[in-house]
Amino acid sequence: MARMEPARSSPALSVVVIGRNEGHRLERCLESIQRMQWRGSFEVIYVDSNSTDGSPELARLAGAQVVRLDTGKQTAARGRNAGWRLAATPLVLFLDGDTILDPDFPRHAADAMMADPSVAVVWGHCREIHPSTSIYNRVLDLDWIYPPGITEFCGGNALVRRDALEQVGGYEESLIAGEEPEMCRRIRERGLKILHIDAAMVGHDLAITNFHQYWKRAVRSGYAYADVAARSRGAGEWLWENQTAGNVVRGSALLVLPVASLMIAVAWASIVPLLVALGIASILALRTAHRAKWKCAPWSTRLLYGVHSHFQQIPILAGQLKYHQDRRKGRRRQLIEYKETTR
Repeated sequence: MARMEPARSSPALSVVVIGRNEGHRLERCLESIQRMQWRGSFEVIYVDSNSTDGSPELARLAGAQVVRLDTGKQTAARGRNAGWRLAATPLVLFLDGDTILDPDFPRHAADAMMADPSVAVVWGHCREIHPSTSIYNRVLDLDWIYPPGITEFCGGNALVRRDALEQVGGYEESLIAGEEPEMCRRIRERGLKILHIDAAMVGHDLAITNFHQYWKRAVRSGYAYADVAARSRGAGEWLWENQTAGNVVRGSALLVLPVASLMIAVAWASIVPLLVALGIASILALRTAHRAKWKCAPWSTRLLYGVHSHFQQIPILAGQLKYHQDRRKGRRRQLIEYKETTR
């Protein structure tokens, strides 16, 4: 799948794609790689996490070098590590199999990295491919929007210096999610930078069409918050300390508020307590929608985003509780998957 061009202005590039049962989404991702505007040579490595939909064969037919992880715990971190350790170049572009690469991002990212040797990771804008498919895609699309500049972490799609990966030992493979911020913390401890550039990077296919998927994804996030926070405790920086503590307070309050208001309403034989609870929830959602104005989304979308931002605290709290329960029992949870297999 590698395309060779006689150019010396950019270093060689390894594109590491990870996936599990991505089906046509993977095919679309691999095709987008071939369209990228890169000035040098590149190789494509696909790491598959025990797919059952023929993804490895699809990638092989597309010309990618295929690595199959058929046994052991299946995590995105393990897949990314297998890919970059096989890579033969100084720059590694990580992509998830459900993305479409913007053709200009690798070039823009490499230019930004070459301009500052202290920059170890470069990432760009990620947006949903089909935000109108469901209310969940529409709202969660706003979660991808970050202001450009130096950041504390990146997402799963990013350009990374291989020597930085070697310095920190890559991703923590036992994490079921949140492996990128955890690794970025260790990279920053070495005086290196994470840079978010103002350029399109990937289109993402969240493919959430029902509440069950939405709930499971938020539970997974909560599990990751608690896991990463526990691992970083005692290190130079306690990553996600405020997020985990804040979620416990907000999630618990959101659970208590409707129950307490209902009990008071029954005791008083009045609807007023319920209206007060509804008013509090509405004010919180409206405030978040107003603060998200900079994301340049329609008011209706921002209002839904405000509701989502607070409601998700409940499944995130459930994920935190799952983590602590597993920790007490000495159990390591496998993947929490929310996507449906495509063919």
